Amino acid sequence: MNAADLLIPFLARLLIVVLFPFSALEKIIFWRSAMAQTATGLLPVGPALGRPLMLAAIAVELVTPVCIVLGWHDRPAAAVLAIFCLVTGVLYHPFWRCGDFWAPDKSEGRTHFWDFLKNLAIVGALLLMAVAQPLPWSTVMQAPWGSAPYTAPAP
Repeated sequence: MNAADLLIPFLARLLIVVLFPFSALEKIIFWRSAMAQTATGLLPVGPALGRPLMLAAIAVELVTPVCIVLGWHDRPAAAVLAIFCLVTGVLYHPFWRCGDFWAPDKSEGRTHFWDFLKNLAIVGALLLMAVAQPLPWSTVMQAPWGSAPYTAPAP
């Protein structure tokens, strides 16, 4: 296995998840704004439910990227992060509810549309990590929790 076989998958994984720790950090630093946003989704929640959900979101955004990049339980981590992105996309970027989608100027609907599509693109990349078989099947059976070539057991 040459250096590119190891470096390219590592960089791809890093680039797919690089935004999540920064998102978690933003939620921590701007806690009040993040909590206020929980009240704007399709399922608005109050502080009693919002705090534990926000802490769970922060945990997901901090832990799963590390697992994915290190190749440690990366398949389940990618699946959890994919579900997280899908749920947050649907709950917090409901472009279909905005009446200004076709407005000639700045449009909240279009902004939500692009954010929703970005979430879906990330979901697709994470699903590839979670379920695609980039390694020989026998290797996957030996290491079902990891798919990174740099963590695969020696044949």
